Amino acid sequence: MFKLDVLKKMTTEEKYKYMLILLEGQLSSEKDSLANLCNASAIINAAMDRLNWAGFYINRDGVLILGPFQGLPACNRIEFGKGVCGTAAAEKKVQRIENVHDFPGHIACDSASNSEIVVPIIVDDRVCAVLDIDSPELNRFTELEEKYLVKFVEKLIKYITWNEI
Repeated sequence: MFKLDVLKKMTTEEKYKYMLILLEGQLSSEKDSLANLCNASAIINAAMDRLNWAGFYINRDGVLILGPFQGLPACNRIEFGKGVCGTAAAEKKVQRIENVHDFPGHIACDSASNSEIVVPIIVDDRVCAVLDIDSPELNRFTELEEKYLVKFVEKLIKYITWNEI
């Protein structure tokens, strides 16, 4: 059982540390990779404020396919190199975008999104997926969010069997 009422009394960084604890508990107690990714997106959605989408796109033969998420319906497929997610996958690099409307080739799945952070999930030099998080606020994501989302992805890499997804 997840205890989320404690989040109300925490600082932002304390919430992110707790988010990692919740994820570790989920991943260490469940072996099904799909179930773990579903709950991982829910953990982010619960622990991070001011979001409108949090989820995963899974690499299927060089195309990012929509995976488990929290939020409104989203784009089903994103090509490598297209939009923020595809750029993160192609460059194998975190994309932290202050204003998605200024990003060349931005794919607007939800018109309410104004900023975005995408963390590629790389195993053995192969992009297996990306973690994509959107906010209706401009400049929502800082170095703090990037730091903890990279740690979040590191835990996922440790536990998820990516070829099962």
